[in-house]
Amino acid sequence: MSVPLFASSLERYHDVLVERMGAVARSGVYILGPEVQAFEDELAAYLGVGHVIGVANGTDALTIALRAMGVGPGDEVVMPSFTFYATAEAAVAAGARPVFCDIDPDTFCVTRETVERALTDRTRAIVPVHLFGNVAPIDELRELGLPILEDAAQAIGATLDGRRAGGLGDAATFSFFPSKNLPCLGDGGAIATDDAELAARARRLRFHGSEDKETFVDVGYNSRLDEVQAAVLRVLLPELDGWSAARRRAAAGYEAGGLGDVLGLPRPVSGADPVYHLYVARHERADELAGALREAGVGARGYYRVPVHLQPAMAQYGGDGLDLSGTAEAARTNLALPMGTGLAEDDLKMVVEAAQTAAGALD
Repeated sequence: MSVPLFASSLERYHDVLVERMGAVARSGVYILGPEVQAFEDELAAYLGVGHVIGVANGTDALTIALRAMGVGPGDEVVMPSFTFYATAEAAVAAGARPVFCDIDPDTFCVTRETVERALTDRTRAIVPVHLFGNVAPIDELRELGLPILEDAAQAIGATLDGRRAGGLGDAATFSFFPSKNLPCLGDGGAIATDDAELAARARRLRFHGSEDKETFVDVGYNSRLDEVQAAVLRVLLPELDGWSAARRRAAAGYEAGGLGDVLGLPRPVSGADPVYHLYVARHERADELAGALREAGVGARGYYRVPVHLQPAMAQYGGDGLDLSGTAEAARTNLALPMGTGLAEDDLKMVVEAAQTAAGALD
């Protein structure tokens, strides 16, 4: 018996997905057609925002959203270093300078205090990351008086004080990469906002900087969510809340089973109801524990062992000189365990027992 790191139940939807993709193929409309429009409307209603703009992937979503917010050369954008590389890559692609702030290693999210320490008179926007499906404290960040772009790539379906992640800041971005909580069958992304002017700029930027295919007022991108992926997402979006509930049940099962006796369990931000894109615990000897778990048939791995500010391509923006002690601790001690909609009670029990055995052997 083995328990994979990503426990998906997507295979049960294959027949209906093939049928929907076939309908798109027969329609002859493949780019910015009725499926994309319908998905944008449905996701906007789900998030409680006025506008959703489908784009080619989550990284483009970040870059386009930053530019639509007015971020450009000479501007600084504050963001965590403990995140996937694309968060910072997108800021550079928009012409801005990423400024890396620290995180709370218990929640893996930024705090008002860590962001405030990184602000300068050149800060143009804040990009909090809802990492691993937790939700950053957006209301506290809003008190800083700067535009906020939520990186919600890992947190669709999560809430903060009852409001959905993606509808908390000035804009938000999502990824629909196949491993995400709401997946498509390839690359896909979206931008969400209540700001009509920001939405109009984003729609223009995703289509070469043009509104009418003839007049080009911006240097934009060729970045459009295609009809096939939108059709897939329309099938799966109604399943999202049920999937989120299954992930929360799995997280509760780990806690009830005694996993916290040997690992530091993930802690929600105050008021947040996470969706556990990944179930990331902590242990002082995380890599050794991961190896022992894999030998026992349990998927386990560390994430972002080298934070973004220490990546070679970010040397001019980061480096060893940055004092990010929370980031260093999180990078060293985090350990992702199996999570997904396909976990059974026996799977959870196996993970807990394997972790207890492995951790005991390390003591």
